Amino acid sequence: MSTTPTYTPPSFAQSVSLVASREIRMRLRSKAFLVSTGILMLAVLASIIIGGVISNSTSTSTTPVAVVGSAQEAVAGNDALEVTDAATVEAAEDLVRDGTVDAAVIPSDDPLGFSIVALDSVPSGLMMMLSETPSVQLLDTSGPDGLLLYLVALGFGLVFFMSAITFGGAIASSVVEEKQTRVVEILLSAVPARAMLAGKVAGNSLLAFGQIVMIAVLAGVGLLVSGQDVLLAGLGPALGWFVVFFAIGFVLLASMFAAASALVSRLEDVNTVISPVTMLVMLPYFLVIIFNDNEFVLAIMSYVPFSAPVGMPMRIFLGTAEWWEPLLSLAIMVGLTGVIVALGARIYENSLLRTGARVKLLDALRG
Repeated sequence: MSTTPTYTPPSFAQSVSLVASREIRMRLRSKAFLVSTGILMLAVLASIIIGGVISNSTSTSTTPVAVVGSAQEAVAGNDALEVTDAATVEAAEDLVRDGTVDAAVIPSDDPLGFSIVALDSVPSGLMMMLSETPSVQLLDTSGPDGLLLYLVALGFGLVFFMSAITFGGAIASSVVEEKQTRVVEILLSAVPARAMLAGKVAGNSLLAFGQIVMIAVLAGVGLLVSGQDVLLAGLGPALGWFVVFFAIGFVLLASMFAAASALVSRLEDVNTVISPVTMLVMLPYFLVIIFNDNEFVLAIMSYVPFSAPVGMPMRIFLGTAEWWEPLLSLAIMVGLTGVIVALGARIYENSLLRTGARVKLLDALRG
């Protein structure tokens, strides 16, 4: 006697996995997504390599240096250097300050017998020309090179902004399309609403995280290939922390994008409901560009969860963050992310089957 097999619904974890894999497959099948990702990767790699080529081509010309006394031996026979003799160390420092030379090589008590004096940044080009690496003294220690600082701030801010907007917008559009076409009613018959939300956030977070890791790896490779290993050594720790902060920060933003978009039933209304979340993404981008050299503003940004993925890596790059500060900032972000995910899940669950007029936020929270 045959028995009818009983249907066993998938567990919550299995439901999340199903939705996440569906989101990933949909994105990877999209030609627009693949093309835009490829263009972004090429742009990152090209900008780094071009910068390195320009830097190297500049360094092929003779480098003006001032030399004092016995330090002549360190630069003797080096045709890449334009040597100016200085009578005293003070005279050599004056030549560095007024821009006549890029750096000065002076006698010192170091084991090598000489050291380098520069204005406000380490002359990596000159150091590579010497057979041995001496110590470096900076005359102006007010901060790193302004242009380099601006470019690093622009890079962190732009990558965070573009990735959050791209994947956050994709989540919002997906949620509203499913509501508008009534597909969500079919999906909810097999998958709980909270599992759908978790799957959408997990799938898109994995894609965004993968994209950020690829950008970080490409940036490292580009810096090595273009001979900018000195810059890579200074930027490496900041890049590592940026990846970690982005991973948590995107889950926070993705939950907000999904919950906000569940309040409406038409694609035409999506931009209206997600605009507050978009502003939270845009704010760190503009702040870090405007205040990239303001230690007080960066310190505040590094602890605000919505701007910490940009603010804290910048402080790590500048060397102004204590070892425990990234851990504390990350703990604050994780705590807020947990709260936002719980509220977002409630809004999403209570709004998903409501069609027609826009659902009010308080009504969605009350259920």
